[in-house]
Amino acid sequence: MAIFFHTIDVDPRLQQKRALKHWINDCVLAENKKPGDINIIFCSDHYLLEMNRTHLDHDYYTDIITFDFTNAEVISGDLYISLDRVHDNALQNQIQSEKELYRVIIHGVMHLCGYKDKTKKDTLLMRQQEEKCLRKITF
Repeated sequence: MAIFFHTIDVDPRLQQKRALKHWINDCVLAENKKPGDINIIFCSDHYLLEMNRTHLDHDYYTDIITFDFTNAEVISGDLYISLDRVHDNALQNQIQSEKELYRVIIHGVMHLCGYKDKTKKDTLLMRQQEEKCLRKITF
């Protein structure tokens, strides 16, 4: 498994990268999946909006776009995360930006594990998995 962090047009202050990688790995293994390569790419609202328009034909802001390259039980993919959206969501929900960032990251990882969020039922299950993973954070 290899988790890589990248930036495009932002300068994140990401702490404890090694612990974050171990946490993601533990969450993947808990889903009986094998971790592959996961790229976590931090960017701005503007960048992610253009990606949303270009690749998904959606014309709205989002906090994450997940490109899934999973092959059988080995999960791999690219997670594009708007730090602007993460910050705004944290303010709106009155939580720390760091906690919201972890939620968004694990949301993308859970997509790679096969979870969906298009229906109310799927969204509820996705949220339960996010919370289950967030409770595992010890750093």
